[in-house]
Amino acid sequence: MAAFVEVASVQELPPGTGRTFHVGDKEIAIFNVDGEVYAIDDACAHAGASLGAGKLQGKVLTCRAHGFRYDVTTGEVTTGGFGVASYPAKVSDGRIFVAVD
Repeated sequence: MAAFVEVASVQELPPGTGRTFHVGDKEIAIFNVDGEVYAIDDACAHAGASLGAGKLQGKVLTCRAHGFRYDVTTGEVTTGGFGVASYPAKVSDGRIFVAVD
């Protein structure tokens, strides 16, 4: 099991926003949905565009490149069938932590 790594302050990621962070050797998109943080691979499954730059509405992220919609809580495309990897994420003492393989 991967260990949690400190990524950022929760102040850097207000509710309703997402951002890309370099964690280990991966680019991870992290989202704050009403105070809960979620982490998924940053590259869209369709064409590799940054998901951290997408538009977040509730728990649904829309990729800016081609409009694919992802559930950030699972990494799955909302129409089902495929998606991107998701990673455990948590907030502790005002800091965001993510565990990647």
